[in-house]
Amino acid sequence: MADGLRVTGGGDGGPTLLLLHGLGANAEVWQAWRPLLAERWPGRWVAPDLPGHGGSAPLAAYSFGALAAAVAPLAGPDTVVVGHSLGGVLALALGSGWFGVRVRTVVGLGIKVAWTDAELERARALAGRVAPDFATRDEAVVRFLRVSGLTGGPAVQVGVRERDGVWQVAVDQRAFGVGAPDLPGLLAACRAEVVLARGADDPMVTAEQLGPGAVSLPGLGHNAHVEDPAAVLALVR
Repeated sequence: MADGLRVTGGGDGGPTLLLLHGLGANAEVWQAWRPLLAERWPGRWVAPDLPGHGGSAPLAAYSFGALAAAVAPLAGPDTVVVGHSLGGVLALALGSGWFGVRVRTVVGLGIKVAWTDAELERARALAGRVAPDFATRDEAVVRFLRVSGLTGGPAVQVGVRERDGVWQVAVDQRAFGVGAPDLPGLLAACRAEVVLARGADDPMVTAEQLGPGAVSLPGLGHNAHVEDPAAVLALVR
């Protein structure tokens, strides 16, 4: 734990690779990256559960800025940030220099750019509800997979928890109220080299929405970093 964050990582020295998961998930989505990073990454790597996710403490209120500020202390003097979905938005925010860290490269994967009013209203409604309790772990796992967009894997172990005889999803639902990112504004402010990417089969974002130069990874969906870690790691320059 570091300042209320549950953090996993490995390696040593520089540069630092900071891995940021998406909304509703946790740091275990990077589990399959471990052997690749041991072979290919020359420095340390670190992957936190974002605030209110997994084993990390919740925030009093959620915003892109508050989330970025919470993970900024994990960066080193020379940092590359790979972020998925919400994590990609935070990566761009860190690349701006607003949070006191120097970021060399940002890889933003699967950032949802276009939000309808109905989608934003559903997200606000979810953020305002009391998190449900479940009688069994299996029921909680089904809910976790729904809110995280995952299909299984090691993230499930951290994604649910038992308290006082009932099971809960280890996600603070208030985080779903962060809203839609201002991608043009973030790109304009970012001082780092930026690579925006998506799985070519991702239904949540198109290459056109990400803009010129966006990379589409063939045969992959929204969770491309889980489906093919090597393909996403290859985007890090």
